[in-house]
Amino acid sequence: MADTRRPPATPTPGDEGDEDQELRPTEHGVKVHEVSAGAPEREFTVVRRSQTQMILRRFMAHKLAVGSLVVFVLMVVFSLIGGRLWRYGYADITDEFSSAPSLKHPMGTDDIGHDSMAQVLRGAQKSVQVALMVAFLSTTVGAFIGALAGYYRGWVDAALMRFTDLVLTIPAIAILAVLAATVADQAGNWFFIGLVLSLLLWTYIARVVRGTFLSLREKEFVEAARALGASDTRIMFRHLLPNATGSIIVNATITVAVAILTETALSYLGLGIKSPDTSLGLLISTGQQAATTRPWLFYFPGLIIVIIALTINFIGDGLRDAFDPTQTRVRA
Repeated sequence: MADTRRPPATPTPGDEGDEDQELRPTEHGVKVHEVSAGAPEREFTVVRRSQTQMILRRFMAHKLAVGSLVVFVLMVVFSLIGGRLWRYGYADITDEFSSAPSLKHPMGTDDIGHDSMAQVLRGAQKSVQVALMVAFLSTTVGAFIGALAGYYRGWVDAALMRFTDLVLTIPAIAILAVLAATVADQAGNWFFIGLVLSLLLWTYIARVVRGTFLSLREKEFVEAARALGASDTRIMFRHLLPNATGSIIVNATITVAVAILTETALSYLGLGIKSPDTSLGLLISTGQQAATTRPWLFYFPGLIIVIIALTINFIGDGLRDAFDPTQTRVRA
């Protein structure tokens, strides 16, 4: 008589963890498998990344932006501390007049004997100081006014936006020209110039933040926070402002480039930093007359300005892509 008993089941590779499981009755009488703590993880486990990690991952994938960030940081360090390490000061007069670039003077000298590299370092320092100050102050003022206008809407929005439109119509060159004639003792001070530009360049950031707040204030998480009793201040600065950080940072980088170019234009016109101090715009203005006979006096300051402006624009492009939630080029 044939043996009809079922042969013992052979363990499969997927059943290796079954011996670590046991049936456990629940409070409803249903028996479930309880997996021990030593059970192996699944093969396709996905590691959770925070929003900051995803932003950094997308930014690091933008090679041009990363390279521009490195160059910009080096330029800032070069401008802020390079003048203290260089053998010549920006006001030192050497015994070499109008000499071409050499190992002793890598950027040559002017007709008085100033070392051009020392002057470029000093000019870049002043331009960077003005740009960073303008970016910080204008971003702070613009984000605050834009947040108030976008959140409260109504007459608050109308009043603040009409004031913003008024500031937009005021040309910075005209304002500084008037101030240069009335407060001549402060007109050539870099801090004074940065303060005036900050009070004129916040309008673009205010408009961007206002538009972002108008969109975010209708979201469900804002209604939930309001239902839980959160104050308007907490909703604006704890819930809405962090969600607008991407737009604010991108526009802050653009403001840095605009501030540098504006300060350069003002110094070129004689309304910015004045001698005996110097800036990149002032160096270009004084070197323009010798652009054909001593081109190093004109092209080296201009090259520094072009490098700073380009790197900041590329950094802004990288930040825009990194903060864009629809960005699909890099799987985060």
